[in-house]
Amino acid sequence: MEWANETLVTEFVFLGFSSLAGLQRLLFAVFLLVYLFMLGTNVVIVSTIVLDRALHTPMYFFLGVLSCSETCYTFVIVPKMLGDLLAQKKTISFLGCAIQMFFFLFLICSHSFLLAAMGYDRYVAICDPLRYTVLMGFGVCMGLVAAACACGFIISLATTSMIFHLPFHSSNKLHHFFCDVSPVLKLASHQSYFNQLVIFVLGVFVLVIPLLLILVSYVLIISAILEIPSSVGRYKAFSTCASHLIVVTVHYGCASFIYLRPKSNYSSSQDTLISVSYTILTPLFNPVIYSLRNKEFKSGLQRAMTHTSYSIN
Repeated sequence: MEWANETLVTEFVFLGFSSLAGLQRLLFAVFLLVYLFMLGTNVVIVSTIVLDRALHTPMYFFLGVLSCSETCYTFVIVPKMLGDLLAQKKTISFLGCAIQMFFFLFLICSHSFLLAAMGYDRYVAICDPLRYTVLMGFGVCMGLVAAACACGFIISLATTSMIFHLPFHSSNKLHHFFCDVSPVLKLASHQSYFNQLVIFVLGVFVLVIPLLLILVSYVLIISAILEIPSSVGRYKAFSTCASHLIVVTVHYGCASFIYLRPKSNYSSSQDTLISVSYTILTPLFNPVIYSLRNKEFKSGLQRAMTHTSYSIN
């Protein structure tokens, strides 16, 4: 074979921030502060939801799972990225790259289906409020989360297996700061049309199917809201969905730009910029969007802090 005398790739070299060599220490400081703030905020959210009984509702259950999901998928990417910003040799082993891609895809795919489950929760709360507690019982919520995780696991396993069974004999220079699908696939020595098609179809399934479910939910939600006679009632009903809509727009906007473009439009510099937004900035803004502007959550946070202070004293 033509690759017989070529060396197999055993590690990849990250070049994601190579054009910003003089700013890497500054980037390290900024990203570290953002990451610590994001971790702290998500810990506060999950702790408040667990401690305050008034927040033991399906909406806040999903919010707690969403916060855990974001914490986990940033943990897969950000600590390694921070270490590389200070390191001279920015490498990852072949196996390490496969593991990083698997867990990232698993968590980000589960995240997409979780957002769809949250859209269904809002649909039931607004369109069928009298049966909300029955239709969205704890068992149903756990089932939706389990289904989201199962879909994420299957898609991640299939995608990662296909990519890392391809031959890698040529360059090991990865123009990114973590092992994402497009940059790694670009380095493969041989790519069959079938493999590319399957990976694209899986990407469409992960992004388009949940998004369609969310759109259907919101068409029904808007129809129900328009039937509410008072403007105050309409505003109150829609305000419970606004945070979810903002998060969905940001998540699917970034992910669609990265994963649903034709391969000919691939740009490593653009992908690096967008990837920074959804691996660092989006997990930072989501807790703020969902919680800090939510009066019910802020009241729960105050009660949890009071209860904790009382227990300590």
